[in-house]
Amino acid sequence: MTVDKATNNRKAAAMSGSAKQEGPSCLWDSITKAAFVMGSGILLLAAFGNSLTWHLQRFWGASGDFWQNLWTRLYLQYEGQHAVLFYLGTMLAPLLAFWITNGLFLLVDVTGRPSFITRYRVQADKNSPVDQQKLWHAIRQVVFNQVVVSGPMVVGVYYLMTWRGDPCGPQLPTFHRGLMELALCSVVEELLFYYSHRLFHHPALYKHIHKQHHEWTAPIGVVSIYAHPLEHVLSNMLPAVSGPVLLGSHLVTTSLWYCLALVSTTISHCGYHLPFLPSPEFHDFHHLKFNQCFGVLGVLDRLHGTDGKFRETKQYERHALLTNLTPLSESIPDPPKKLQ
Repeated sequence: MTVDKATNNRKAAAMSGSAKQEGPSCLWDSITKAAFVMGSGILLLAAFGNSLTWHLQRFWGASGDFWQNLWTRLYLQYEGQHAVLFYLGTMLAPLLAFWITNGLFLLVDVTGRPSFITRYRVQADKNSPVDQQKLWHAIRQVVFNQVVVSGPMVVGVYYLMTWRGDPCGPQLPTFHRGLMELALCSVVEELLFYYSHRLFHHPALYKHIHKQHHEWTAPIGVVSIYAHPLEHVLSNMLPAVSGPVLLGSHLVTTSLWYCLALVSTTISHCGYHLPFLPSPEFHDFHHLKFNQCFGVLGVLDRLHGTDGKFRETKQYERHALLTNLTPLSESIPDPPKKLQ
């Protein structure tokens, strides 16, 4: 027994020494990878911006500034009623984006048709079909969050942004400015969502607040904002609205950002890894395992090591853009289950 104990102590000491040696190295590796990812993203955005701007200018050049003329007509129509224009852009447009996208996913979730889409389900044995009673309960909470919680918060955002400047100004931002603001909004969202999300996983808060969202271990699109109202304010709304407020964004950029954020979180929760759409594997794994993959972009998870188990799984191998029609669950199948 003494020999075994001594051996175990030596192994523990060796592992501890190894961890101490690897700790700074892993942290530096994470920082360099994060810098590489973010730097590459900035370069890609810049290149994409230059290319797209050139094409837009060429396409609309013969008829003047199409988008500016379109905005000017809308601006003049609501002259003196900029609050109404702001609410239409930041409440109605995102609501339509959310429910049109989720309406399409719900059609498949409820009916199972078209059947070929169900081949792309991330968790193949779940939500087939979706529990109707559970679904309606979630939809009622989602509508409550959108109307009773988000509505007053957007009103507050309007007063904050008018205090800073004129969010409904007559001049649209340049394409490069809008693209830069969308990129910065995504960074702000990553920071605020990651840390607020991890906070709600603290045992003192999880049981009373965040557990509601995790009732869906196999999520569907509409449950992306199925959450306790306090969580909806601090972890859903605050990360999304902070970017435009801090940047003093124009209404058009703000509205576009809200729509993109809602469609993005819907896809992350939808439960289907569809061709040519962003991969939902990262956040789906979070719902499955609870203690991994807390962020949106994954950069802070890499830095804090909260994606370690995820990176050892088949889900991580599938976490990529699907560019053909073969489901990744077929091209990268799960290992065969061990016989008991």
